[in-house]
Order: sequence, then structure tokens, then C-alpha cells
Amino acid sequence: MSTSPPGGWTAVVADDQPVARTGFEAMIDAAPDLRVVGQACDGVELLELVERLVPDVAVVDIRMPRMDGIEAARAITARGLPTRLLMVTTFDLDEHVYDALRAGASGFVLKDTRAAALVDAVRAVAEGAMLLGPSVTRRLVEKVALRRRTADPGRLDVLTPTEREVAVHVARGLSNAEIAAARTVGEQTVKSHVSEVLRKLGLRDRVQLVVLAYESGLVTPGEQRD
Repeated sequence: MSTSPPGGWTAVVADDQPVARTGFEAMIDAAPDLRVVGQACDGVELLELVERLVPDVAVVDIRMPRMDGIEAARAITARGLPTRLLMVTTFDLDEHVYDALRAGASGFVLKDTRAAALVDAVRAVAEGAMLLGPSVTRRLVEKVALRRRTADPGRLDVLTPTEREVAVHVARGLSNAEIAAARTVGEQTVKSHVSEVLRKLGLRDRVQLVVLAYESGLVTPGEQRD
């Protein structure tokens, strides 16, 4: 069930192809709880739009002129803007998608995504969910993180043993409900732990936690979910 605010969620669309922008806007606007409030043809325009309108979600093509989607995501994240980023790509294992997740994106969809799936994705990202396309799951993070073991493991020392365990569960793809069941605690307790982990590590959301967990070696590619 959607928990959209009064008036619904707002979104902007960024793509250098006018037909794609118009198509995305039409699909999103058709949902009763979603409203597109602006379009951008590149990352420069997107950044200006987000700063001015502060929409709930930005649907962003990765490849754009002047400033691409990844650069725009970095800029939006660096400015501390609350807009969540849903990236659009042509290939589901595109390495650029991984860079977008590191830059602060909450997930991505394929460019040929059907209307219902796009609407669901925008809602999920607006509500703070981590969203990877259904054909991707952890493969993208595992594929690239194995070659980019760059994060300092010592950064995780600020976490308590319980918080480290919760971080591992998140990185392995478990939901809050699944983590609660595994630890035999309430879901609200898990939410509190996740929030504290993000705060201590200075991370925007669960997506960045997953990336950090793999890059620091907290989780090893190929490990199974509990």
C-alpha cells in the first residue's frame, strides 16, 4: 500500500531524448499518486530543477550530454538534497549503474520498462526502498565490487557487533522483516539499527550500505543469504 503524502509524490524526468522524457512523464502522470513537475535534457538542467523544486524522485537517464546522470547524482547527493534518484539504463549489468549507486542513486530500471513497473519503481524509491531491477538483484554489486575492494575496513569499527550483523543482512539482500525474523526481534528494532548504521557511516540509504559492505570486505561476493 502506498504511503504517499497528501497530493502525492512529485517527480522530475531527465533524458536527452525528448520522446523518452515525454513517454516517462505520461506513464508517471497516469498514476493517481504521482505527479511530474519538470523535465531536464541533461544533468545541468536536472541539478537546477532539483535545487529549485526539490521533488521526491528524479528519474534520470545515465547517459546524457554536458553532465551525465552519474555526475548529477553525485552533485545532488553532495548538496544534501532529499530527492531520491531512480536511474534509467539500457543494459541491466552496465558498470555505469554501479557507479550511479555509489553516487547516491537508490536503484535503477531498464529503459524499456513497462508503465506499471516504472510507476512501482518510482513509488518504491519515493518511500525510501532500495530498488534494483528484477533481473539484477546482487549480481551488479558483486560483479564490480570484486574488482574494487577500495573501502577502508576500519570505517566499520564504529559499529557495534549487532549493527555489523544487521549491515551484513542488509548487504545480503534481506528486508527488515526478514532480518527481524532471523534475529527474533521486532521490525521496528531492525529499522532503528539500520538507521543508526547509516548515521554512523554517513550513508544516504541502504544502497550505499550494500556497496560499502562489499567494497570493505564485510560481505564477500558469492555468499548466500541466511
